[in-house]
Amino acid sequence: MDPTTIGVRELKNEAPRIVREVRETQAEYIVTVRGEPAVIIRPFTAEDAERLRVANVGRHLDALEALAERIGDAWTSPKSGVDLIDEQRRG
Repeated sequence: MDPTTIGVRELKNEAPRIVREVRETQAEYIVTVRGEPAVIIRPFTAEDAERLRVANVGRHLDALEALAERIGDAWTSPKSGVDLIDEQRRG
């Protein structure tokens, strides 16, 4: 199916219908601004979902690394966290 070209004003006025059509029929739209192509609206694919998942995992890993660095910078005990946990387990 070839993409349908619409102006940004039509997109604004018809967004719910257009999104429904993209989702249900896999339609694609080229949105123009002042007659010039600006963006493409297309269905969300499995590849898009995977890219989003990888990006989210990356953000979470970055946050964990930043937290680990903050904890390391603030650590004042001469013992490691592993040592302290082992002591607690032994009771």
